[in-house]
Amino acid sequence: MNRRPLAFLLSLSLLPLAAAAAPSPIDRHALVTRHNIHWNDPAGQIPLGNGEFCFNADATGLQNFGGLTMAHWGWHTFPLPPGISPGQVPRTGTFQKGHNTRAGDVYPPDALATALHGWLRANPQMMNLGRVTLCGSNGIELQSGDISNISRTLDVWSGAQTSTYKVNGVSVRVETCVAPGTDTVAVRIESPLIATGQLRVALDFPYPKLQDHEWLSDYSQPGKHQTQILHQDGGRLDLRRTVDTVSYYTTLAWSDGGAIAPATSPHRFLLIGAGHGSLSFVCAFSPLKLPGPVPAAAEVFDQTAAHWAQFWKTGGAIDLSGSKDPRWFELERRIVLSQYLEAVNSAGSYPPAESGLMSIDRWGSHFHMEMVWWHMAHFALWNRWPMAEQALDCYQRFTPIAGQLATQLGYKGLAWPKAVGPEGRIMPWLGAEVLLWKEPHPIFFAELDYRLHPTRATLQKWDSIVEGTASYMADYPVRDDKTGIFHLDPVMPPSERGITRDTVFDLAYWRWGLDTAQKWRERLGLPRDPHWDDVRAHLAPLPENGGVYVLAPDWMDTYTNRAWEHPDLVGVLGMLPPTNGVDPATAQRTVLKVWQTWNWDRCWGWDFPWMAMAAARTGQPKLAIEILLRGSLKNQYDTRGANTGGANPYLPGNGGLLYATAMMAAGWDGAPSRRAPGFPDDGQWNVRWENLKPAP
Repeated sequence: MNRRPLAFLLSLSLLPLAAAAAPSPIDRHALVTRHNIHWNDPAGQIPLGNGEFCFNADATGLQNFGGLTMAHWGWHTFPLPPGISPGQVPRTGTFQKGHNTRAGDVYPPDALATALHGWLRANPQMMNLGRVTLCGSNGIELQSGDISNISRTLDVWSGAQTSTYKVNGVSVRVETCVAPGTDTVAVRIESPLIATGQLRVALDFPYPKLQDHEWLSDYSQPGKHQTQILHQDGGRLDLRRTVDTVSYYTTLAWSDGGAIAPATSPHRFLLIGAGHGSLSFVCAFSPLKLPGPVPAAAEVFDQTAAHWAQFWKTGGAIDLSGSKDPRWFELERRIVLSQYLEAVNSAGSYPPAESGLMSIDRWGSHFHMEMVWWHMAHFALWNRWPMAEQALDCYQRFTPIAGQLATQLGYKGLAWPKAVGPEGRIMPWLGAEVLLWKEPHPIFFAELDYRLHPTRATLQKWDSIVEGTASYMADYPVRDDKTGIFHLDPVMPPSERGITRDTVFDLAYWRWGLDTAQKWRERLGLPRDPHWDDVRAHLAPLPENGGVYVLAPDWMDTYTNRAWEHPDLVGVLGMLPPTNGVDPATAQRTVLKVWQTWNWDRCWGWDFPWMAMAAARTGQPKLAIEILLRGSLKNQYDTRGANTGGANPYLPGNGGLLYATAMMAAGWDGAPSRRAPGFPDDGQWNVRWENLKPAP
């Protein structure tokens, strides 16, 4: 009997079922553009950028009411205090010698150390590269009372902001974007006021200023910095900026009909467009002199639109629009705009500060090495790892100073610093050396990279980092000669509640890190390190009490007097995958206990996705949703999508949200075998996702 026709007919009959079962591609344009940013607050600042450079624009399309121009290369250092030479500055940032103590990073009580302590706290700091504003014919910037009928939109798909408004009753339209490959802002202005010269563009430059722990742009001290005209013709102005020992370059190029008005200040330049009702220009910033032509504004807009369209078409996507739970739109908005903000702020040559390139925070926009995980890890799960690689090279660049720091403190291997600028030197702080959870991070990043690229080249790229990190981790614990137990002592936990020993998250992370480092050696064909195994096998047990984990064995009041700040306990099975020594049942009870007792208004933005990861991984997906969307003080996301709660935007919240939601959608190693295992399976959530990677 010839069975082929029957089989053929059966295959045809199954085609409609197969087609119905196959998920249709997500309409990414619809997904992204339903979350375009509409923000008519005159002073509200929307970041336009490319990961390395950011122009923060207000509702004018420029920076009349606020907004800095910043880049990951844009760092400034004040002169040293009188009588102190560069050779007296500790290269590591600390005078401490010998093993850590519970006293923290203590400076010697002498005048030299006191002066250097203050200088190291302030230097280096990110600086405002320049300001671009609109002004009247008198050269005075437009004030809020001059502007009415504001309508502003950032088209997230194209990366361009469009603002329309009236100045003294006359219409103005301003389009603004930032080039994808250069640190260039492009602007197109249309208004009758341009033709009459009543509306002009001002470019001016400040000097950095620290006042009452706040970083300001000081335009009142022209003698402290220099702006040199290198070249000027009918369509271009090239400038060299010198701010103390820092130099950088700015080029302003404009369309036909524009001209530079006579200078009124050594640091201020006015661009006019008399005779034309439109004016377009580009303003490029660079640490090096721009040797050739700069692109016209129209070209920059085209490049930017193509770049952002490609960004949104590739990488991961999560579409929640088919959900019945009315909160779907807000969660999806946060996910989409967090991707935008992380691409703008966190895909540059160094990890970002907590506020990214949107403002200069109280740390002078030093980046925190314990926060690098929250800023960068999500790129792996969203299939955008290349956006993280340049910043993560900081581990290679900081290896010499990490080795020197470990040696200075009397340990083996690599001791990663805490708050740093591009030179890798520690900013002085009580917990700088004892905040330990920053230490295993590079092993986690190495593992993320290897999951995406399981090659010998990846192993070799990270080998020295993993080896040096694990060597420090194995040398740091203190062995009790009576019991043979190794203790993490001293340690400041992620919650930064004080200095103690054997904190719960650090012990779990130490276990995972040493296990993974041994696995790394085996992949390279190397024998296991016996000392690492000895330390790992005899680490102190995770502290618990009454069937739940506690912060530390000395802190049995975890759920009463200490139930606020970062809930470190939930990270042991959430951010971290299952680790030998972490009991899943205890972890699950701990998550519920934290949910019931914690003061969530005294937490930070990344605490909520941290808790969501733990809830999902311990089989509590409804709780994961509840905590992600809990209306707590620091779990707010403003109109532009930035996590807020303090004086500045707080990007660790955005990065944590992206990691948590990708994990909840695509799953994790050992997750339940259903689609979107971290979301409730109750008919209220329809989670469509594509091109995500599961978490470890």
